[in-house]
Amino acid sequence: MIRFNLSFLFLVVVFAGSVKAQRTLNFADFSPERFSIAQSVNVEEYPDPKAVLRRSLILPGWGQVTNKQIWKVPIVYGLLGGLTYYSITLTKDYHDYRAAYYNATNENQDFRFGPTPTYLVGQNSSSIRSQRDFLRNRRDFIYVTIGLAYLLNVVDAYVYAHLRPFDVSDDLSLAPKIKLETGSNHLMERELIPVLSFTFSIK
Repeated sequence: MIRFNLSFLFLVVVFAGSVKAQRTLNFADFSPERFSIAQSVNVEEYPDPKAVLRRSLILPGWGQVTNKQIWKVPIVYGLLGGLTYYSITLTKDYHDYRAAYYNATNENQDFRFGPTPTYLVGQNSSSIRSQRDFLRNRRDFIYVTIGLAYLLNVVDAYVYAHLRPFDVSDDLSLAPKIKLETGSNHLMERELIPVLSFTFSIK
């Protein structure tokens, strides 16, 4: 019986001491700044997609340079340069066949489109006309292709500028934070005690 009373008395003393300690808590020691885990993040500045669009329209490849994709510039100019060179070759051949066909008819002797090229002298007018029409259609098609390649350069730079801020990496790390809040003691309704809350945000 004496042991039981001593144990009970010991528990009462311990409980009273803990309550007294709670009353004398200094809340300045539990400031959120002291219990926060700050994570420094280097925020990268991304170019404005509208500015990238304007630069791509002014000069092909400029948008890719702004997006830090310089490796795409040779591809852009290689495509546009190759198509342009091919269109120039087709245009020259078309002019030769046009002049040859025009001069092949008896009623056209004014050499309106220039003299007949040497390699086309004596050829059949029907075959010359067929080749002339083919070269003209092919040249027009290449003109359209050059325009599409130019637009593709613009769309590529503009879309990449929009998607660049998105994080598509496999590193979905957690950023834990500890925040200090206050709550009521269930034993003493009017007394406030510090409460620690943990927050995890997925990046």
